[in-house]
Amino acid sequence: MATFRDLLAAAKATITEIDTASAEARIAVGGVAVLDVREPDEHAEGALIGALHIPRGHLEAQVEGRLTDKNAPVIVYCAGGVRSAFAAKTLGELGYTNVLSMAGGFGKWKDEGRLWKAPASLTPEQSNRYKRHLLLPEVGVEGQAKLLGSKVLLLGAGGLGSPAALYLAAAGVGTIGIVDMDEVDASNLQRQILHNIDRVGDRKVDSAKKTLTALNPDVNVVCYDTRLSAENIIDIITGYDVIVDGADNFPSRYLLNDASVKLGIPVVHGSIFRFEGMVSVFHPKLGPTYRDMVPEPPPAELAPSCAEAGVLGVLPGIVGSIQALEAIKVLLGLGEPLIGRILAVDTTEMSFRVFNLRPDPTNPVTWENRDRIEVRELDGLCAPWLSTH
Repeated sequence: MATFRDLLAAAKATITEIDTASAEARIAVGGVAVLDVREPDEHAEGALIGALHIPRGHLEAQVEGRLTDKNAPVIVYCAGGVRSAFAAKTLGELGYTNVLSMAGGFGKWKDEGRLWKAPASLTPEQSNRYKRHLLLPEVGVEGQAKLLGSKVLLLGAGGLGSPAALYLAAAGVGTIGIVDMDEVDASNLQRQILHNIDRVGDRKVDSAKKTLTALNPDVNVVCYDTRLSAENIIDIITGYDVIVDGADNFPSRYLLNDASVKLGIPVVHGSIFRFEGMVSVFHPKLGPTYRDMVPEPPPAELAPSCAEAGVLGVLPGIVGSIQALEAIKVLLGLGEPLIGRILAVDTTEMSFRVFNLRPDPTNPVTWENRDRIEVRELDGLCAPWLSTH
């Protein structure tokens, strides 16, 4: 009958081991996945930076869904190099072709003074609340902790801001700022789901805060009960990671564009009209911005507001939810956000179309020109202001 030592020797005879120095060099070059197969309590005390954690007992059930390229190089480690040897053997049996077990494990790595960090952690209550996020390899504990540390500013607590705020709060975005100087009116309730009949006459930011904190006490809601202006916009938006634009007028959109470009803050833009809507992500550092899409505002008679033309109540729910999704994608670096693309929605035929948007070479309000941008009141005139020195 085989002993533990016999099984370990047999496993090591079929795998390739690598020492900690060689592992560090391979990781520094890049293109290699690092897999931690220790138990959760061990992982919580420290891990290699960027390591994927799958406890040895869950390896067979989970690894193929999280390491999909079986030909890509993988370095496996545990506490001392024993469990990683068995894990490497198992990975080979599952069809992984380039697996290395790190001899000495995390213990030796740490003792030699190589880089490591304490992984992100959640409270038991947070682990339960966000468990569906934690099941997604693209989010996990690290991603959820990042959301909890993120700050998103909502321009408007109306039709678009309502669903965006609710889903961002539910997702656990730690700080949500809301800019709105209006009060709740009964006519808002057809679409502005942050509010209710008991709050008619209340300030919208106060109503929004009550709804969001009741939904998720993890979220810090910061209220700005003021009109966005050239005098306050830089102070308000500074420090936020993403801005969700639910403005309903062109001066505010251009003001936001110029200030966000100057500070390099991505804006998730949304707009609605009757039965149609659109969403795009204006990232000053990575793609075109609002002035590339609309260099000048259309005449007033060609751009009636929802108050003048009407809007189907459920439409802002669709568009605002997409804005929340795009904001989360930007925060976590997930997938392909709508940078350089416009998603157009027509609910009468339920069509979704995507159009490419390219930077306008004549647009001077760019990240490269950020030091020259002067954020000024537009007073209905939307020509950009750049300093000449």
